[in-house]
Amino acid sequence: MSSTVLKPTSRLSKYFHLFLDAVRGKEQDFTKGSIDRAIFLLAVPMILEMAMESLFAVVDAFFVSKLGKYAIATVGLTELVLTLVYTIAIGVSMSATALVARRTGEKNHEAAAHAGIQTIYIGIGISILISIIGIFYSKEILHAMGAEAAVIEVGYKYTRIMLAGNIVIMMLFLINGIFRGVGNAAIAMRSLWIANGINIILCPSLILGLGPFPELGVTGAAIATTIGRGTGVLYQVYHLMKGNQLLPVMKKHLAVSWNIISVILKTSIGGTLQFFIASCSWIFLGRIIAEFHSEAVSGHTIAIRIIVFAILPAWGMANAAATLVGQNLGAGYPERAEKSVWRAGFLNFIFLGFISVLFITFAPWIIRLFSEDPAIVQYGVQSLRYIAIGYIFYAYGMVIPQAFNGAGDTMTPTLLNFFGFWCFQIPLAYLLAITLEWGPVGVFVSIPIAETAIAIAGIWLFKRGKWKKVKI
Repeated sequence: MSSTVLKPTSRLSKYFHLFLDAVRGKEQDFTKGSIDRAIFLLAVPMILEMAMESLFAVVDAFFVSKLGKYAIATVGLTELVLTLVYTIAIGVSMSATALVARRTGEKNHEAAAHAGIQTIYIGIGISILISIIGIFYSKEILHAMGAEAAVIEVGYKYTRIMLAGNIVIMMLFLINGIFRGVGNAAIAMRSLWIANGINIILCPSLILGLGPFPELGVTGAAIATTIGRGTGVLYQVYHLMKGNQLLPVMKKHLAVSWNIISVILKTSIGGTLQFFIASCSWIFLGRIIAEFHSEAVSGHTIAIRIIVFAILPAWGMANAAATLVGQNLGAGYPERAEKSVWRAGFLNFIFLGFISVLFITFAPWIIRLFSEDPAIVQYGVQSLRYIAIGYIFYAYGMVIPQAFNGAGDTMTPTLLNFFGFWCFQIPLAYLLAITLEWGPVGVFVSIPIAETAIAIAGIWLFKRGKWKKVKI
């Protein structure tokens, strides 16, 4: 009788201690032992990391929404442009994760450290170019995105600061990709905690002029976000240079290695194109919505911020699969790599299925937390509900491409995105929204249809198993 009573408590204690291990980031060998345990130890800090990244968007949207539709539209259109920065950062970090994970699986930790440093050099070079464009052409960028004159006047400084300071976004993604590859996702998680804590304090203070801070409006949101992310990057750099057993960064690793940079760039091309295609698709969809009303742009912007809050944590599960694939292929265990992917996909399916039901059911209440404008609420609810319908399939649509990426096969998901987004989603959205005159709803409907098709095609290609033979 007593043993029966103790079992649930004992099991709960076991999971609690496992959770603590995941958050602390204890060094682990993910090429052996329980796959479920490996997924848990990797996914927990990755999910918390992604939740923190998405919290940036939600916090900014919440406080900026108090400034009116022009401010909301500014943030929404700027975020669409920033997706190009995210695209490059994710593409290069994906290469870093795959390369570092493969070297870690091979137990060649010095090579893993050297590869990580070369990734950072690439990111710095790209960031400088983007900063120059942002500083001098912020108004022109908003105009090209279809912004009204009032939106440009209110928000061009926000756009300028976010693009000029893009290096903090780039470094957060790249260095976190390095730590994920080595299997230490806890440092990546904590860097986002620090960044968000600062942003949550500074964002309302600089937007609304609380206490000793000046009232800067939407510009204050850009300053707060940049300072928060910059602090997170400093924390990352400290731990990167401090070194550890699995990633022993030393002075000799700081030397530029054009051979390694060449390998990273080659692998990154597929990853960057992959996310560039997806990002451009979102930009085109946003541009179609901008043909209608500022309220439609604002409603969709709020909905996307909320959706990102759920999608990015799910990316944590997908990134865990990528790390497990890379390390297990490096160790010579392709079957274990495959089993890890299917298990991660199933767990993601359960999670996003729950989120889908939540969003479809409570969409009006959720959107009203950000705006009481009836038109904005209407479009926001429509966007949130239609996109949430595709969550169940998207669970596998996130994990499977990341598995390809973790193996170093970045071209397969790139082709999936090209045909799924550019050849199918964008034409479908235009047909429904403009030709058939469905308006913004046509764009909302096209999203789950395309995502479902991409997920099904990805599963079919993954089962063929060619990714197991990729060498990097």
